[in-house]
Amino acid sequence: MLLVSKYTAIKQLVHSYFIIALSIYTYYSKIETLANKKIPLSKGRNSNQVFYITGLALQLSKYEKIPAMEIAEAIASHLSVNSAGVFSIQIVPPGWIHLELAHPVLASWLQRLVEGRGNSVVQERGVTENKEDKEELVTVLFSSHSTLREAAQSASTHPSHFPSPQSPLPNHLFPIQYAHARCCSLVRLGEREGLITSEGAIPWLNKQQELHFHHPSELCLLSELVQVVDELECSDSSDSVKWQKLALGLSRVFDDFWRDCQIWGEVKVKSPEIALARLGLVMATQSVLKTLLEEKLGILPVLEL
Repeated sequence: MLLVSKYTAIKQLVHSYFIIALSIYTYYSKIETLANKKIPLSKGRNSNQVFYITGLALQLSKYEKIPAMEIAEAIASHLSVNSAGVFSIQIVPPGWIHLELAHPVLASWLQRLVEGRGNSVVQERGVTENKEDKEELVTVLFSSHSTLREAAQSASTHPSHFPSPQSPLPNHLFPIQYAHARCCSLVRLGEREGLITSEGAIPWLNKQQELHFHHPSELCLLSELVQVVDELECSDSSDSVKWQKLALGLSRVFDDFWRDCQIWGEVKVKSPEIALARLGLVMATQSVLKTLLEEKLGILPVLEL
């Protein structure tokens, strides 16, 4: 069985299982041509689930003149034997295969994202904001804006309130930087409140081995994180516009999560596991935003505003 810990992106994990499943068709003459191509695999659009869809059986059916449903059933049978506990499988006519990731797999993946953060929150970076610009940003941010969406709107309609594109906080990146800084501040607060400890893993799962996440905004953020990491690991695009769009999308989804899902107060007192799991989502988001900013947008992440 393939180890989940080997793969940074969920899509890479799923793809690897299909590569193994293809071995059952090695006696067909044209299968090598297909195996050398990328297996058609896309993430499902339902944000309440993390699942992938492939038309592999439909493609094989064209090569070998065998009914797609027959091929799909054979592949599903092979996957069921070799991927117990990794995902559940559903065959959808005329031959689509749906794979839904098991919660423990997602929990392991999230933990890897959190552990990959290193000391980025507490380590001081060489960001040299002008003090007056920073004070103006803080004033505008906390007196006029309560959400990332409002901050982004103000950046476009009132550019004088924000640094110029030549400054460390260009207008079009401000919502992304703000989301990253918000994540950092929440993590620091979690450390001060004793929710985050250096030796403890995040309790992602309940006693039934299901993720603690049930609110639509939690599930949507998880789904968005999976999608963005898939793009980071599986796409070789250098299009900065694409990465800005992905980063802004993640920032907006994080904004919805932060607005809708409480961490402190009653939740922290009565359900500390849920509070810590939600804080784990914040840490995972910070990790992904940091990667987008540094590696794809070429800018140092801001730790605080």
